Amino acid sequence: MCSPLSAFDHNDAADAVFDATGIGARAKRAGDLAPDAILPDASGRPVRLSDEWRKGPLVLVFYRGGWCSYCSLQLRSWHQQADDLARLGATLLAISPQTPDHSKRTAEDNHFTFTVLSDSNLEAANGFELAFTLPPELVSFYGSVGTDIPVLNGNGLWVLPVPATYVIDEDGLIRFAHIEEDIRKRAEPGDVLRVIEDLVRTRRLAGECGS
Repeated sequence: MCSPLSAFDHNDAADAVFDATGIGARAKRAGDLAPDAILPDASGRPVRLSDEWRKGPLVLVFYRGGWCSYCSLQLRSWHQQADDLARLGATLLAISPQTPDHSKRTAEDNHFTFTVLSDSNLEAANGFELAFTLPPELVSFYGSVGTDIPVLNGNGLWVLPVPATYVIDEDGLIRFAHIEEDIRKRAEPGDVLRVIEDLVRTRRLAGECGS
């Protein structure tokens, strides 16, 4: 008999779980306006998403938590892109439902220079239509390996966001969206940076034509 891990690590099973959430049909996509939210950072300071995207291109990375090895690898890859983000005047915010304390531990353990936000109330995950309730098989598996998601997230819920990456422009318009049903696959930072480069170039040319 397959264990819960092997069953849900299989592509077909992962596809079935993702399809059951309905997220593929309802999640925010390129061309949609981004929903706003105010979320605490690792120190408890409130951060409004719209304040950040008005400064320049905003990259939002929704991740499941510091306990997720695939998420950690993704965030470490972004950590290595700090200079390119700065060059483009872009900001990266990493959002998970972890409590601020757990988010702080994730950032400190990995020496991240970007801001991690806590979405324990699922305001952003619900706004982007990424949140879903884990099926009983996954609840049993995570419970068996000691990953107590309701405690880590401080909300008593077995709810997670589907990993996703967004680029939002200064007007709050989503210019890039990557929602991945296979948790092992994430948007490549290089692909995202090229989107931002095109966005910055277009804005610059528009400014020159309007001057």
